[in-house]
Amino acid sequence: MRACVPLIVAILFSLAWADLYSAPSSCRDRCHEAFDRHQPCHCDPRCPEFGNCCTDFESLCGHEGFSYSSDAITKEELQSISEKIYRADVNKAQKADIILNSQNRISPSETRDQVDRCPEPLFTYVNEKLFSKPTYAAFINLLNNYQRATGRGEHFSAQQLAEQDVFLREVMRTAVMKELYGFLRHQNRYGSEQEFVDDLKNMWFGLYSRGNEEEDSSGFEHVFSGEIKKGKVTGFHNWIRFYMQEKEGLVDYYSHIYDGPWDSYPDVLAMQFNWDGYYKEVGSAFIGSSPEFEFALYSLCFIARPGKVCQLSLGGYPLAIQTYPWDKSTYGNGKKYIATAYVVSSTQ
Repeated sequence: MRACVPLIVAILFSLAWADLYSAPSSCRDRCHEAFDRHQPCHCDPRCPEFGNCCTDFESLCGHEGFSYSSDAITKEELQSISEKIYRADVNKAQKADIILNSQNRISPSETRDQVDRCPEPLFTYVNEKLFSKPTYAAFINLLNNYQRATGRGEHFSAQQLAEQDVFLREVMRTAVMKELYGFLRHQNRYGSEQEFVDDLKNMWFGLYSRGNEEEDSSGFEHVFSGEIKKGKVTGFHNWIRFYMQEKEGLVDYYSHIYDGPWDSYPDVLAMQFNWDGYYKEVGSAFIGSSPEFEFALYSLCFIARPGKVCQLSLGGYPLAIQTYPWDKSTYGNGKKYIATAYVVSSTQ
């Protein structure tokens, strides 16, 4: 028996040492701890967003109220909150506010033909009184703050930076964004409204490089204003931007491949068009929605389903949104910017 004592002590010491050595790679006794960049993995509530949780985070900390994976928000919850956001959009266009002339519908196989099959503009009439509403006015002020060609750096003046803050402030006053924030806070994604707003500003307006080394792009510019890359239109998924550019003679509407089932606004249209000499093969956009509505749904899907199809429900009809993160650069503690977000039509 005495001969066994040294062996037993050695085994116990070895196990204790192994447990001590592996502790930094575990969430054992670390749930809720503050972020520490020196740790090899993390156990704070937001580590799932950064993708740097320890492997046992879900099993050890998931029961403590964390939203511990991108799928922790269920499909049913997404459908429920999207319906609430849909009902809350009191700033949307009414039927009489927009007269749309969608004209010729083509098959998906014809989208590369670059043939103008619609002699008339898409928008016959828009009640521009909509644009005097605070969120519309703040949104429109942002659209001309960008150079559409990638590879050319974006440099904002103090006024342009202030316009970003005005837009965020105005949308956060709406029932739409209050619904979204309340939902995300309940899901443990944000602890305060200021934290939420700061994150929105970074994910949407933070600059990164799509071209050379220049910081030439952002999620907002790409999705709402539109860009030109390698001779093609990229992004440009907003009806207000489309209408204003069409009115100036810079957009030529060619055709569409999808028209949503909604008989009121917001509706969805997937279209082909030429933007001042550059072609967009398929550009899906909400029609008649308020700026805060689109901003809310795209943000919701990027937060809940980054890089995945996000299944929503609007007025009893299914709708899918696809978002993608920008993987080549990050902000904060490894969070990713929005690369793109758009409605997925049934033909895409």
